[in-house]
Amino acid sequence: MNPANLPFDSEAMLEGLRTWVECESPTWDAGAVNRMLDIAARDMAIMGATIERIAGRQGFGGVIRARFPHPKQGEPGILIAGHMDTVHPVGTIEKLKWRREGNKCYGPGIYDMKGGNYLSLEAIRQLARASFTTPLPITVLFTPDEEVGTPSTRDIIEAEAARNKYVLVPEPGRADNGVTTGRYAIARFNLEATGRPSHAGATLSAGRSAIREMARQILAIDAMTTEDCTFSVGVVHGGQWVNCVATTATGEALSMAKRQADLDRGVERMLALSGTANDVAFKVTRGVTRPVWEPDAGTMALYEKARGIAKSLGAELPHASSGGGSDGNFTGAMGIPTLDGLGVRGANGHTLEEYIEVESLVERGRLMAGLLATLD
Repeated sequence: MNPANLPFDSEAMLEGLRTWVECESPTWDAGAVNRMLDIAARDMAIMGATIERIAGRQGFGGVIRARFPHPKQGEPGILIAGHMDTVHPVGTIEKLKWRREGNKCYGPGIYDMKGGNYLSLEAIRQLARASFTTPLPITVLFTPDEEVGTPSTRDIIEAEAARNKYVLVPEPGRADNGVTTGRYAIARFNLEATGRPSHAGATLSAGRSAIREMARQILAIDAMTTEDCTFSVGVVHGGQWVNCVATTATGEALSMAKRQADLDRGVERMLALSGTANDVAFKVTRGVTRPVWEPDAGTMALYEKARGIAKSLGAELPHASSGGGSDGNFTGAMGIPTLDGLGVRGANGHTLEEYIEVESLVERGRLMAGLLATLD
């Protein structure tokens, strides 16, 4: 089976993808994410998949697991793992409207990562239409909470990965048309400052501002960044009334490192910030963590398979480890051969200029089809 001969059609793929993109699905809106999962479930049911819905927890949406018909159903096969949540609040579609400009197509979540998820299903669809039976059974798992560190579905992802031989992750491809064979470690932290209230006009000096302490700590956290381990504060909330000295302020911080030992040291430094100064208590607690995924022999053999397919299609396929976490962190760290970054090319993820390169839908769709058709 030559994937170059499969009749992928970028215009038809865009038409289907548009429905997905215009169904906004921000992580914290479980109902919105579930509506997106309903659309994907319907598409896969039409393709002949057996659909299982797993209820959400911790306030997040649910999970869809789709198993496609296969003579070896139930045996270890290929897991395609993707997330359907995005960082864009409902209403973003009015600011980041679906639009096509030459080889670019824009929309919330189109790049990260609905485009990659959609082309994965198109690859399965094209193989089925060609009456081609893949050597291994295929399972697709779509989850609701990757953008916040996968707190509610990590156990499901790891359990499903353990039942399979390979994991393919259609997160966005690299700008050089490459794929991802490893990812850095990431830790999240919750920050809380607790001060003493007073009237900001009448008795300002009697109060102790939690906002002031949070601001001081933010500068200290940013200053901890080195080449080995980065630190940043991305969320801050504090105060209720401008005429009151703020009693509480909260925040969220992120740390990333290429090596687990560096992240572990970073975690220790963050937790050591807890304490009391200037009559204000500051508390750091650890949130979700993604382990370092370093490529092993299994992952590199999987990459070489993909590189050979890409070469047969007339393309180079470089690889590298990447910053920014994905659910590939979990499966790769488990030692299961994992190939990430198999999704679309594009840019400006998590912004109001997020887009994909339209031609990459077909190019990456053929690559995915080639992998599904040859992995054994």
